[in-house]
Amino acid sequence: MPTKDVSIARYFTDLPDPRMDRTKKHTLGDILVIALCAVVCGADSWEEVEAFGEAKRDWLGKFLTLPNGIPSHDTFGRVFARLDPNRFGECVAGWMAAVCEVARLKHIAIDGKACRSAPRNTFSGCLHLVSAWAAENRLILGQAGVADGSHEIAAIPELLRVLDLKGALVTLDAAGCQKEIAKQIRKNGGHYLLSVKGNQPALHDAVFGVFDRACETDFAGVKHDGHEAVEDGHGRHEERYVTAIYDPPGLPPEWPDVAAVVLVGREREVKGKRTDTAHYYITSLKGTAAELGRLIRRHWAVENELHWCLDVAFREDANKTAAGHAGTNLGLVRRVAASLLKQDPGKGSIKGKRFKAALDEGYLLQVLQGFLED
Repeated sequence: MPTKDVSIARYFTDLPDPRMDRTKKHTLGDILVIALCAVVCGADSWEEVEAFGEAKRDWLGKFLTLPNGIPSHDTFGRVFARLDPNRFGECVAGWMAAVCEVARLKHIAIDGKACRSAPRNTFSGCLHLVSAWAAENRLILGQAGVADGSHEIAAIPELLRVLDLKGALVTLDAAGCQKEIAKQIRKNGGHYLLSVKGNQPALHDAVFGVFDRACETDFAGVKHDGHEAVEDGHGRHEERYVTAIYDPPGLPPEWPDVAAVVLVGREREVKGKRTDTAHYYITSLKGTAAELGRLIRRHWAVENELHWCLDVAFREDANKTAAGHAGTNLGLVRRVAASLLKQDPGKGSIKGKRFKAALDEGYLLQVLQGFLED
């Protein structure tokens, strides 16, 4: 088997092994690669990871050392429970950054997700993972777990710390609309696009005031841009209006480099019932209204393409793994596996691709090579 087939392992060479030397019967690289392959192929527990390893022992032996065979499920559990999730996340971020350097990454959507069956002492009452999703390239860039006794807001700066933000646009919902987060993004060379709601009352009132004053004068003398779109389908009629006002006056000065404020209005009619909504945003990116509207809408790729996939194809909400750091680390493995499968151009659902990978070693290798260099 060519060397490039196992180049995944090199991204983890600097990952500290949490075990004492006398207990290292299996290499850390072997443990990580087996776990990733197993999760790609449908494994959702350490017992299933071990069963996969035993079933594929001869194939795995072609490129792993396996000095003492396949690790037991207890070994997988102990190692992942003790593995530093921050360092593990840094390794994955480095791996994904290498991929995105080729892909010319532009848009990073950040959002949190609760793992309902894994109880933890977080604000959501369970294991809560914040993901950075490459919205255009459909792959995971990094992950941070919410610490016990903490909130999603505290995890976002930790996640941003390991990401390459130079030239990227970071989108966040209202929970991430924090001035220190905006400053961190700008300091590291990125742009931000943040949803503004009532959790930032002074900012929300100021943004509302910008549009209110502009409307009073029918936008006379106001530098602005607008875009309209109409969609019909599945029994739904929707009209979207995006208005951007550039260099807006009167915003709280602590918000850095605000280039524009954005209003997105939606008029939706479903089965004769009409609803109207209005949402506000601030951004350091001076884009057109059409561009900003597209980026705002594309932010929800993290929900529609990642979180939905994790629940439907990987049954994450049903996964009870929570001991130590095991839940956080296994969550990151699931996200890498989902990214690998989404890079495969073949037809079919993610669930179907997992099943195919379990049956066909050639296809599994093809999936793994989706991120590997020529």
